[in-house]
Amino acid sequence: MGAKEKLLERFKRKPKDFTYEETLSLLAYFGYHEHTKGATSGSRVRFKNEATGSYIDIHRPHPGSIMKEWMVKAIYQHLQNNGLIK
Repeated sequence: MGAKEKLLERFKRKPKDFTYEETLSLLAYFGYHEHTKGATSGSRVRFKNEATGSYIDIHRPHPGSIMKEWMVKAIYQHLQNNGLIK
């Protein structure tokens, strides 16, 4: 099992210590790329999949890098709804 598959398996368990950096890697694995929403976006970040046109809006965690539990669940639900994970 490669690093991406291990990361996906970890994400599927919805850990409470999933980091923003892990989120970047996971979403890139599915073809999503980070797009800032402009100078006034603050911590809001949009991840867009150019192939499908779908996007995920999240808040970059601060001051640390641990994602909020509700955000991990929202990303999981989005990926599941788009048929990317089971």
